[in-house]
Amino acid sequence: MQRRQGRVNAGLLLLLYHISQVGLQNIPSVTLGVLALNIFLFLNPVRPLPEVCVSVNEVFYRKNWQRLLLSPVHHADDWHLYYNMISMLWKGIMLEKKLKSIWFAYIIAVFSVLIGVVYMVLEFMLVKILDDPSYEMICAVGFSGVLFALKVLNNHYNPGRVSSVLGLQIPSKYACWVELVAIYLIAPG
Repeated sequence: MQRRQGRVNAGLLLLLYHISQVGLQNIPSVTLGVLALNIFLFLNPVRPLPEVCVSVNEVFYRKNWQRLLLSPVHHADDWHLYYNMISMLWKGIMLEKKLKSIWFAYIIAVFSVLIGVVYMVLEFMLVKILDDPSYEMICAVGFSGVLFALKVLNNHYNPGRVSSVLGLQIPSKYACWVELVAIYLIAPG
């Protein structure tokens, strides 16, 4: 889970290119702030990834609650950052304009913490159902959970749309779930 130092971050460069193509003036303030925070913390992490990731063991048993705040804004590598922030860019542009900035900021903050809690509940359930304590140790970082929650919210506010997932046309209300399975199959780690 450690980033390799001293290499070109192609994902970061591509993200900055896409942001420049959209234009800073066309990105709503909260969305731009979320992008800037995630990029800044990618370049200047608060702590190493093993010290900010969320797991039942680290957060619940060791009472390291700050990880709920730190984990969503840290990314494993530049491509993890790229895919998450490109998704945030488009979802943010659509939703922030519809919901207005204050409400959108509140939703981002709440989702950021709740996703870590939901992740831990799911881990705990896996431990109990599969009788395998190793699930308590699996640690996660990144903004993906928040993005899936935003996608569900976007589908609510924009019903009846069709999305393309891996070239398949799927009703948007199901697309987030198909996308979740597809991402897991493509990159299970």
